[in-house]
Amino acid sequence: MTGFVVIRDDTPASAIPKGAVVAMGNFDGVHRGHRAVIGACLDMARIRKAPAFAVTFEPHPRKFFAPDAPQFRLTDERGKLRLLAGAGLDGAVVLRFDAKRAATTAHDFIQHELIDRLGVQGIAVGYDFHFGKGRGGSPSMLVGEAPALGIEVDVQPHVDFGDHPVSSSAIRKALAEGHIAAATEMLGAPWFVTGEVIHGEKRGRELGYPTANIRLDPQCSLKHGIYAVRIARGGKHYDGVANFGRRPTFDNGAPLLETFLFDFKGSLYGEELDIAFIAFIRDEEKFESIEALVRQMDDDSARARAALAADHGAFPKLGEVT
Repeated sequence: MTGFVVIRDDTPASAIPKGAVVAMGNFDGVHRGHRAVIGACLDMARIRKAPAFAVTFEPHPRKFFAPDAPQFRLTDERGKLRLLAGAGLDGAVVLRFDAKRAATTAHDFIQHELIDRLGVQGIAVGYDFHFGKGRGGSPSMLVGEAPALGIEVDVQPHVDFGDHPVSSSAIRKALAEGHIAAATEMLGAPWFVTGEVIHGEKRGRELGYPTANIRLDPQCSLKHGIYAVRIARGGKHYDGVANFGRRPTFDNGAPLLETFLFDFKGSLYGEELDIAFIAFIRDEEKFESIEALVRQMDDDSARARAALAADHGAFPKLGEVT
């Protein structure tokens, strides 16, 4: 088996490697708690000389049950898969979460999906993972079923940050409040976004700060403000400073991520960039003059360079997903 394998509901049985050990979860953000589960899966797979896969769901079940509720995802599907590949797994089983799957009992899910279709040898889950109709499946249920199924089950305890368990919701809250250091600590690496560079108003170019502009998901609740960022482009990393917000000095328009790459010249339009958030610099604000704005941008850049130098090379480990 070569490369990171992605198995979906329509993948034929002949293309599914049987006998894997799996880590089960939603894995939004692939944070330190998730990585403990993945680590247990990798250890089990190594001992058994078996492939190690993640089993995850798309869309996030919360989106199915509450389609109209705002949902700030830490990673979209592709970003999640790239993080899972970077964590050392051999592949992922991406199961579509729809009405049929929501109505599947935990017992049927284990038997049909994990045993019959995948032929799993072992399962690793977190202490709070539930699955199946009415969330009837639990870690304790898996442990109880394991002997009869002839599989090994590993349940990982919570990983704490301060006085609370690491969780995707805690990371969302930290990002919404601009607490980048806390989010990075819980994730185990900087939070990142990926997007295509689009044309903007070209104001940054006129001010001496040409920016690469990216529209983030409308439900992204990252705090509006100025950030020190690290950008990946074509296998090379660049340091930079970014503004995420509504540009109150100019138009107070729709939120936009505007990134200025230090020591870079050239066009980026149409290119896809990965942008990792290293430090929060300040809140977004309105300036009374262009001169005052440019002076502040000069100061922002200096502060961003200092923050990036203090955290040299920090970037999430991303694998290749075809």
